[in-house]
Amino acid sequence: MQADLSILTLITEASLLVQIILAILVLMSVASWALIFIKYRQLRDMHQHTKAFEDRFWSGISLKRLFEELKSSRPHQGLDKVFYEGYQEFTRITQKNSQLAVGVVPAAQRAMRVAESRELDRFDHNLSFLATVGSTSPYIGLFGTVWGIMNSFLSIGQMKQATLAVVAPGIAEALIATAFGLFAAIPAVIAYNKFSDSVDRLSVSFENFREEFVALLDRHILTKQTEGK
Repeated sequence: MQADLSILTLITEASLLVQIILAILVLMSVASWALIFIKYRQLRDMHQHTKAFEDRFWSGISLKRLFEELKSSRPHQGLDKVFYEGYQEFTRITQKNSQLAVGVVPAAQRAMRVAESRELDRFDHNLSFLATVGSTSPYIGLFGTVWGIMNSFLSIGQMKQATLAVVAPGIAEALIATAFGLFAAIPAVIAYNKFSDSVDRLSVSFENFREEFVALLDRHILTKQTEGK
């Protein structure tokens, strides 16, 4: 009689421990795919938002007008939050000190660094879960495979004569755990690398903008000091 080697049959006839391992791997895969879709949309929207804000910033609009527009359209996120926090700190200090002290720009720069760090931390949040799924799923599946093969060999040892038809179902049942582990791990690893690169590119964009904005503030202070002489 030919053994039924369909995936569903192999799962339902697997040992309890292997079934538990398969259930864990399925849950990990579902959770990672949900996170992949969430992060993909979040990072895609943020890259589009960053490009739109940079275009607006370099369109010739005055810094004060851009700040007032952002002030009336909270909450802020991404690059506009970095700008808002920096310019807000700049104006707060300059309103108290009309002479535009040397420490004004470093204070604004610190405020922007804090905002930048918080934004990047928000994008990095939960990426470690994808790394965990990608690194541990194959080993979890391998554990199920090892356990299943052990049971198969124990069953074979109790038989007087073992044929391929008898051995194959047990081996296939064991190997399906490794297949599930790889199914969970491969998308998680690919997504983690992709999202990490995307966050790194955002970090570079934020850093470049911060340095350019600081240069504008320096020129603004220099102009004011020149006019005051």
